[in-house]
Amino acid sequence: MSKMRAARYYGRRDVRVEDVPIPEPGPAECLVEVEWCGICGSDLHEYVAGPVGIPTPERPHPLTGGQAPLTLGHEFCGRIKAVPEGDGSRWKVGQAVMVDPHVVCRQCLSCASGNDQMCSTLAFVGISDSRRGGGLSEYVVVEEDHIHPLPESVSLEYAAVIEPLAVGHHAAKMANTDLKGLDVLIVGGGPVGVGMISVLRAHGVGRLLLSEPTAARWRHAKDVVDRVIDPKTENVGDVCRGLTGGKGVDVVFDCAGVQPGLEAGIDALRNGGTLVNVAIWEQSPAIPFWRFFLKELKIVSSACYNMADFKEVMELIGKGQFQGYEKMVTSRVALEDVVEKGFEELVNNRDNQIKILISPKLRSSQT
Repeated sequence: MSKMRAARYYGRRDVRVEDVPIPEPGPAECLVEVEWCGICGSDLHEYVAGPVGIPTPERPHPLTGGQAPLTLGHEFCGRIKAVPEGDGSRWKVGQAVMVDPHVVCRQCLSCASGNDQMCSTLAFVGISDSRRGGGLSEYVVVEEDHIHPLPESVSLEYAAVIEPLAVGHHAAKMANTDLKGLDVLIVGGGPVGVGMISVLRAHGVGRLLLSEPTAARWRHAKDVVDRVIDPKTENVGDVCRGLTGGKGVDVVFDCAGVQPGLEAGIDALRNGGTLVNVAIWEQSPAIPFWRFFLKELKIVSSACYNMADFKEVMELIGKGQFQGYEKMVTSRVALEDVVEKGFEELVNNRDNQIKILISPKLRSSQT
């Protein structure tokens, strides 16, 4: 059986680039040759503190049967390498594609109602699926209907960041209101927060504000938001009220997942406003009760995206609706260097990076 190089997760601080068999597609599946794959914050969390969401031999994934060691990477794009046998496939070998990596049962109530992001056995290629593999490798198996053709206007050089845009697109929908013209605050200028900027601009929001304590991250956002607020030296709520005639912002998107950020976001909201949690918290948040209660706020969560969301994002990006998403890419690294220049770089210099993209086609600096 042919072999390929892949970054495999064995446990906390233990990712190894090694030779593994190329995964074999089943019925209605394609083999995708990876061009670029992003390191997600969830990948980093697994590297530093996992296994958390990655299944183990003691608790294999109930849908995929996946368990560590497995190949990482779910933010990836590439080209079709092999299509299902027969004449029915709409895909062509060599075609540039973007991958929707979430895997669902297609049978539970959530899947049947179009809310497959809440599938009772939700899985992801590159997180919880041993058979299909993951994007931090040369080849991945993907279900046909989770593949999207890449518009000619979108380069494979940047397509891997479409997955974070899908996260932001779903979050914008979870606000459950027309965002056009509204005053909006994003808490946290990391990868999800920067992706939210592109999404919210596409929605035509009014004032777009960003709370971010790290000066190194301001350069990625200062030209595309109306105001960057430094929560270390400024009162976020006071700044927001000062810019909105005293009322506060209409919607907050919490992309940080830390208690001070949550409290600042709730303070910044107008009466009756909405906070959308997009972040994955390491510790359970505490809601400041009296502000929440007296303002009659709405707090909702946003969990990844569904198949419809991903399709909508592909249509919008093809129409040029998302501007500036290319700025999310701050480094490009060879697969062989993914540990030292990918994961360890994010551990040690996280504030200097937004999105590190990995490619199996780049030459390692160590060769």
